[in-house]
Amino acid sequence: MSQKLLNIEQINGNHVLRLRSDDGMNRLTTACVMELMTSLDALAGQVRALIITGNQNFFSAGADLHEIAALSGPSGIEFSQMGQRLMNSVESFPALVCATISGYCMGGGLDLALACHRRIASRNAIFGHRGAALGLITGWGGTQRLPRLVGKSTALQMFVAAEQITASHALRVGLVDAIVEDPVQYCVHELPALITSH
Repeated sequence: MSQKLLNIEQINGNHVLRLRSDDGMNRLTTACVMELMTSLDALAGQVRALIITGNQNFFSAGADLHEIAALSGPSGIEFSQMGQRLMNSVESFPALVCATISGYCMGGGLDLALACHRRIASRNAIFGHRGAALGLITGWGGTQRLPRLVGKSTALQMFVAAEQITASHALRVGLVDAIVEDPVQYCVHELPALITSH
């Protein structure tokens, strides 16, 4: 199965959903979010585990700021609800969902990673929610999921101060489960153990 804004491939029988875009930043546009939800619906009940990933430089840069800037009050609510439906679909997916993160994982991209059941990072991973620097705050569930993982203090630093954190910092505070050289290959080989611990 192959879509315009994501690819679904199999590696050693494991399903890998790879975000993609022409500029490589893997923004979660409305079209991308809709494709993700369609793909999750199609894969539910068919896979033992699902890996969501991006490329070496970007897991995802987050929501498209041009789309956000064009929102009105009512359409802003619809945009938030759309993102929440996606994150809830990931969180409630009937099989293990692993986010494998290299490069930047920002904004809505971080919300997506937070909704996954496990997060495996490469050494170059950078996490952040830059909305506050732009006068924004996420409406996609990250304000609830992040404090549960890292505590209120670190979550406030990331949301209010728009602080970015490295992979090693993310591991220390519990945002990621492991740092490895090749997150996708790690998940492929470790999935039986990850499924057991899910």
